[in-house]
Amino acid sequence: MHVNFKAEWKKRADLVEEGLLRELKKVPAYDETLEKAMEYSLMAGGKRLRPVLLMAAADAVGKDGAAFLTTGCAIEMIHTYSLIHDDLPAMDNDDYRRGKPTNHKVFGDGIAVLAGDALLTLAFEVMLRQEGAAPETLVTVVSEMSRAAGPYGMVGGQVLDLEGEGRRLDLAALRKIHMGKTGALFCAAIRSGAILAGAKEEELAALTLYAERFGLAFQITDDILDVTGDEAAIGKPVGSDVRNEKATYVTLTSLEEAKKLAEDAVDEAVVALDIFGERAAFLRDLALFLLGRKK
Repeated sequence: MHVNFKAEWKKRADLVEEGLLRELKKVPAYDETLEKAMEYSLMAGGKRLRPVLLMAAADAVGKDGAAFLTTGCAIEMIHTYSLIHDDLPAMDNDDYRRGKPTNHKVFGDGIAVLAGDALLTLAFEVMLRQEGAAPETLVTVVSEMSRAAGPYGMVGGQVLDLEGEGRRLDLAALRKIHMGKTGALFCAAIRSGAILAGAKEEELAALTLYAERFGLAFQITDDILDVTGDEAAIGKPVGSDVRNEKATYVTLTSLEEAKKLAEDAVDEAVVALDIFGERAAFLRDLALFLLGRKK
């Protein structure tokens, strides 16, 4: 892993922090409480992984990924909406997120639902603010994002996740859940960065494979952290999967087997980047980082 990997990540994440607040404030919300609720979760910190991946994918293709920060901010809004809704009593019923009370604990269930709705819809307006991209390219990106966020991606995966609680699933069923719930948005981030940067067909295919394997490794390590993680480091209670009777890669295999599955997925992700050479160094480091992450 390159010495300056974490510094590069922080630099990109800082750009996202600035960009999110700027995009959020461009048009005042209809109501002050709504604006506060949106900002509360959107600006609560986090790894900013999806916009960072979007920019890094554009870098790999040979463009300056920071030029597509606006679209990166939009995907972070979609991700934040999903977290607000995931935490609701009707879903995962979590009290803390990133070390702070969840949105519904501060603003109530109704406002939390609407804050999530508002962030999701605002995201598509923000996407269309992206400069330096042809209109047809933006239409393609909007299509990528909407498909990943909707019934064929994240929402569909979330439904399967809810239906799977308390049921005995096999690995294929678990994989389908997480390809939608977690993997789809990773794929959309990486593919959108590549599309905005003008990726050739071969490059887009390689980055899509990377995204799929990255998403799988991320979910497996997430399942591992729910068993082995430190609550203070993660910023939310551990053991929620067991509490909600959810099938995970750990419960369907074992802790050691889950770690091996994550290692294999990371290896495949790294190999997929071979055609990019050093331009994809940051993406390689991100994949390797998953194996040792603590939060």
